[in-house]
Amino acid sequence: MNIYKLPLTLLLFGLLLITACKQPPIPYDLIIQNGTVVDGTGAPVYRASIAIQKDKIVKISKEKIAAAPITKLIDAKGLIISPGFIDMHTNVEVNIQDYPRAENFIRQGITTLMASLHSGDQAFPLDTYADTLTMAPNMGYFAGHTWIRKQVMGLKNKAPSKAELDSMKYYVETTMKQGAIGLSTGLEYVPGNYADEAEIVELAKIASKYNGTYFTHMRNEGSGLLKSIRESINIGKKANIPVQINHLKATGQTQWGWAKKALALIDSAQQAGIAVSHDIYPYTAFSTISSILIPQWAMAGGPEGLRKRLADKATSVKIKQEMAELFKRDAGGEDLTKIQFRNFKQNPAFSGKTMADYAKHLGLPLTLETGIDLILDLELQGGFIGIFHAMSEQDIDQFLQHPSTMIDSDGDLLNFGEGHPHPRCYGAFPKVLGHFVRDKKIITLENAIKKMTYLPAEKIGLKDRGRIQEGTFADLVIFDFETIKDNSTYTDPHHFPSGIEYVLINGELVLEQEQLTGEMPGKWLRR
Repeated sequence: MNIYKLPLTLLLFGLLLITACKQPPIPYDLIIQNGTVVDGTGAPVYRASIAIQKDKIVKISKEKIAAAPITKLIDAKGLIISPGFIDMHTNVEVNIQDYPRAENFIRQGITTLMASLHSGDQAFPLDTYADTLTMAPNMGYFAGHTWIRKQVMGLKNKAPSKAELDSMKYYVETTMKQGAIGLSTGLEYVPGNYADEAEIVELAKIASKYNGTYFTHMRNEGSGLLKSIRESINIGKKANIPVQINHLKATGQTQWGWAKKALALIDSAQQAGIAVSHDIYPYTAFSTISSILIPQWAMAGGPEGLRKRLADKATSVKIKQEMAELFKRDAGGEDLTKIQFRNFKQNPAFSGKTMADYAKHLGLPLTLETGIDLILDLELQGGFIGIFHAMSEQDIDQFLQHPSTMIDSDGDLLNFGEGHPHPRCYGAFPKVLGHFVRDKKIITLENAIKKMTYLPAEKIGLKDRGRIQEGTFADLVIFDFETIKDNSTYTDPHHFPSGIEYVLINGELVLEQEQLTGEMPGKWLRR
């Protein structure tokens, strides 16, 4: 055939076709091939490859994506590709700069941390602090009621005056303008405990003006659980603000089985149009400060206030009587083995051991009266952080199965090997996937991932995270569903989980083949 006799348009078309066929592969930064995608929305899993350019997912294909020579490749055959996990409550306050790699969170597959500030300090001005951060995970911050109340009223057990309430409103509004996600409260602790519902409603109204969310550690998670849920719902209704109940639980054996009652209240509120939801961590022990077992009115003014009240015989008797009820109803009953020391600075040799161990060491009987006396004595010496074994796994099963349940760790930033942390600091998210999904089959994998990714992102307004779609940020976790497992225990906590092989945040690998890369691509997520 004489090509000189072909029409010019055919020649041009042929040349274009040849050129197109010879075009080199697009130089993506990273391609993940052959993985099983759980996209976060609850949709069924599917096999696909994912291409990443800079900080975004730019292509998802059920076919293999051609790689350029400069493109980094990850073969995810046999592995799950999930959106990065969003931890809806952590005990991070103003210390991420001291643990910028956040290793115990990253190794769980957590790519975004909510610093809910229930009872701790917030940075102020928030933006001045957050703009300076260099860190591995993404962070979300709140206007913290506890810190704000301390600035205005100290530890006073009273309702605020108009001027004091106006000052608290100023702090909330300023922090919201600076980018806070919402208002957070720790109503079980001093001084948050001294605020009534009306005070919280007025502050929540300020956060609502800026499309914020109300996160709360409720006033009581034991015998007062249902009343506390109703209060949270009322705050949401009166302030017209979405509510997130953090680490929902039913503590104390007399409350075991109350998960159904708690969830029925939440269902009823949702049906009435109130945007209330919740998160949990998958453990049967909670961890908090020792003063939780002392009536909060007795803690007004801190340890010195407590000392003065104990010096009065009648008041001391009243405090101990109420403590006995708190032990029986909301903690481990009269069993001193149910109280475990986590941070016992008065005698570090007993960190990880129980109140029963300590009583035996002192030659004291293992009675409720002994426990009460020891708690008070230790509180006057600065208190301790404890692990309290007081929940039921059957309730956890019930909570997990509810469609509005999300996941949190309630974890702390830490250095591997230091102290005696709660195992949730190392294994909360892997425990859900390994124990409750794979082994117990309480919920499906797709549902569990939705609770860790899509639902949290929707709750806090992250439209471009929490799902695997083209155009979203490349926060991803690649894990082996057959081997994922939490390895941290109450008596031997310092173990990272198994099965998490890769973690990407904003398109950069922070965990590669189960090893930290040292990269710190995390962003402060302004509201």
